[in-house]
Amino acid sequence: MNNLNINSILEEAHFLLSKVVRPGDTVVDATIGNGHDTLFLAKAVGKSGTVFGFDIQDEAIRKTGERLSRAGEETQVKLIKDSHHHLDRYIPDSSAVKAAIFNLGYLPSGDKAITTRSLTTLKAIQALEKRIAPGGIIAVVFYPGHPEGKKEAQTIIPYLSSLDQKVWSVLLYRLINQIHEPPFLIAVEKEQAE
Repeated sequence: MNNLNINSILEEAHFLLSKVVRPGDTVVDATIGNGHDTLFLAKAVGKSGTVFGFDIQDEAIRKTGERLSRAGEETQVKLIKDSHHHLDRYIPDSSAVKAAIFNLGYLPSGDKAITTRSLTTLKAIQALEKRIAPGGIIAVVFYPGHPEGKKEAQTIIPYLSSLDQKVWSVLLYRLINQIHEPPFLIAVEKEQAE
C-alpha cells in the first residue's frame, strides 16, 4: 500500500505544473521557503524562462539562493523579499504567467509564528488570476493543522469554489479518512482560449 503524505501532495503539485510549464515560460513561486519548489520551477523554465520567487524572510531568501546556486539554476530566478500579495509590483500586468505555486504555512526550519496569512494569500491569488495564461495553473498547498492554516483554507476555498467554471477548473486533492488534518492541494486551471 502506498503511503500518501505531504511529499505525495507536493509531488502531485509538481506533476500538475510539469504538464503546462515549458522552457521560456514565466512562473511564480509565491512562497519560496527552503527553495524546493523554486528549484523545480527553475529547471522547468530553463535558462530562457523566468521564475519570480517571493518570501518575507531573509532565511528563506538565503537558503533558496544557496540551493539554486548549488544546482546552477540561479540566473533565471528573481528572488524577491516581499509578501506575495505585492506581486503586482514586480510582475507586469502584461506578463503571461504559465504557473504559480503557493506552499502555504511556515518555513519548516524557521519561526513557526511567521506564517502565510489568509488575506494576503487571497490577494496574491487574485493578482495572479489576471496574469495566468490560458491553460496555466495555480497550485495551492494548504496546511490546516495549525490555526492560520485552517483560517487560510476557510477563506480561500470558498473563493476558489466561486470562480466562473467557464473560465476556471478547480481540483481538490485531499486525504479524507485521516484523524489529523493533513495537507491538501487545490489546483486552479485557466481554460484554454477558444
